[in-house]
Parts: sequence; C-alpha cells; structure tokens
Amino acid sequence: MVPVPNVTRADALAAVRNPLALIAARWTPTPRTVRRAALSALVMSVVIVVTGGAVRLTGSGLGCPTWPKCTADSLTTTSAMGFHGVIEFGNRMLTYVLCAAVGWAIVAARSEKPYRRSLTRLGWAQFWIVMGNAILGGIVVLVGLNPYTVAAHFLLSSALIAVATVMWQRTREGDGAPRPLVGKPVQQMVWFLVLAATLLIAVGTVVTGAGPHAGDSREVERMPLDWETVSKLHAVLAWIVVTLTFALWFVLKAVDAPAAPLARTRELFVILLAQGVIGYVQYFTKLPEALVGLHMLGSCLVWIGVLRVLLALRERPEVVADLPGPSAEMTVGTRA
Repeated sequence: MVPVPNVTRADALAAVRNPLALIAARWTPTPRTVRRAALSALVMSVVIVVTGGAVRLTGSGLGCPTWPKCTADSLTTTSAMGFHGVIEFGNRMLTYVLCAAVGWAIVAARSEKPYRRSLTRLGWAQFWIVMGNAILGGIVVLVGLNPYTVAAHFLLSSALIAVATVMWQRTREGDGAPRPLVGKPVQQMVWFLVLAATLLIAVGTVVTGAGPHAGDSREVERMPLDWETVSKLHAVLAWIVVTLTFALWFVLKAVDAPAAPLARTRELFVILLAQGVIGYVQYFTKLPEALVGLHMLGSCLVWIGVLRVLLALRERPEVVADLPGPSAEMTVGTRA
C-alpha cells in the first residue's frame, strides 16, 4: 500500500488560503475537460437569460416580492405565492447552477498544465460579473421592476456571455501572440459589425422597457417612449447587422480568407435570418410570449455568433519553450 503523506499545519493553512492551488497540485484536467468546463459556463449564461425572460413573460417578476429572501419571513417560495412565486424563485436558484458552472471553469483552468493565467482571469471575470448581476437582480425586485434596471440587468448578462465566449475560444487556442488572418480593412469592417450588434442589443432592451411585457401583472413603470417607433429602430439596426454580415462574407470570399472566418460568418448569417423571421412574426402577431422567449434566445446566439466572427480573424499558436543549447563543457567534450 502507498503510505498516506503527512499533512502538516503549514499544508493545511496553505490549503485554506489557496484551495485552488491545492486542487491544481493534485489534478490535471485534459484539454477537452477544460473546453467542456468553459462551454458549460457559456451555456448556463445563456440559460439564465432565457429563464429570466420566462420570469418576465409569465408576469412573475415580483413572484418573490423582496430580496434576498423570497418574502419577509421566508427564504423560499410559499404555497400561497402560487405559480409566479415558483417561477421567480426557480430562476433565483438557477443562479447557483450558473455559479457552479463558472466555478468548474475556474478550477479546470487553474489546474491545467501548463498553467494559463489568461484562462483563469477570464473565469474569475465571469464570477464577478455573476455576483454583480445577482445584486443588480435583487435591486430590480426591490425597485419594482424599474425598466432601466431591467435593461442594465440584461446588458450585464450580455457582458457575461461575451466573457464566457472569449474563454471558450481561448481554451481552443495557444498563448502565443495573436496573428491576424485577414487585412486591416476586413478587421475594421468586423468591428463595425460588433458595434452595430451592440447597439442592436441595447435598443432591444429599450423595446422591452417600453413594450407590453412589463414583467408583472401589477402596475409597473415603463419607459416613456413609443413602443412601435423603438421597434422600428430596432428592426433598422437588425438590417444593418444582416447587411454587414452578408457584405463581410463576400469580402472574405474575394480576398480568399481562411476557412474559419468564412465558416463563422456563414453561421452568423443563418442565425440572423432565423432571428429576423422570429422578430417579424412576433411583431405582427402582437408579441406572443413563446415567440418573445425564442427571440431572446436568438439574441444570445446572435451575440455569440458576432463575437465568434471577431475571434476567428486571428489565430494564437501554442507557445513553444526554447530548449537550452548545449553547454560549453559539452561542446568541448565533444570536440575532444
């Protein structure tokens, strides 16, 4: 039998101070495990957005009327709160699942050999965004679903998706200096696409803040804007994003770009077409809840698609350590 090593007081203190280092010293995940951990964090960041939309679309935004407890006397939902309480409290519980997914990504990144500081930082960035958004979500409830706080809540969720997407991509790359695969004009065009997509998402939150789905059956403050006018602006921005994506695909074909940027652009174009169909159908059918929820999922996928196009414009090779050359003594000995 292999003897169990003695654990000194210093070892125990070191484990308490830095448990991640202790785990990293005893576990080395495969690259595939690290990629799966990063992907799980990305998937959960999308799931929490979609379930948050379900809370609003079912009128359950104040199903738990206070925070951090569900009621003044109960941490969890009660039978008297009915369906809306279950929906709202269930979404709160999913935050813990999201934290677990992000935590797994952090642990896997920290334990990978060789250690990649950039991956660990991306994991911790997700953790702090989740914590900040949890607090903001509580504020949303405490201020009675104020539409400006709801918009900020969604935008911070979009930031979480962005960081999770970058981390997932970085798990499939090396740590070498990025090498561009396309020229400067194409890069600038993609940055215009990213800017247009950002504006599209931001205006989408205004559509939500001014639209009919306030998030609760009670009287809820709305943004003092004409909902249909803002929706038309949202549609114009969507067409700009679609046009830029279509033009980008032609430019990439013309300059004989590598396969990765072309593939990511083609995928984004397909997502945009599906999202456009859903958007117009929901507009002309008076915003049925199911289609609005599907549109929110599409919004997340569009954002991920845009970021993947941006990240596909460069490659990052593995960093290969230089092997030391033969020493002077070895050289002399060989000549002798």
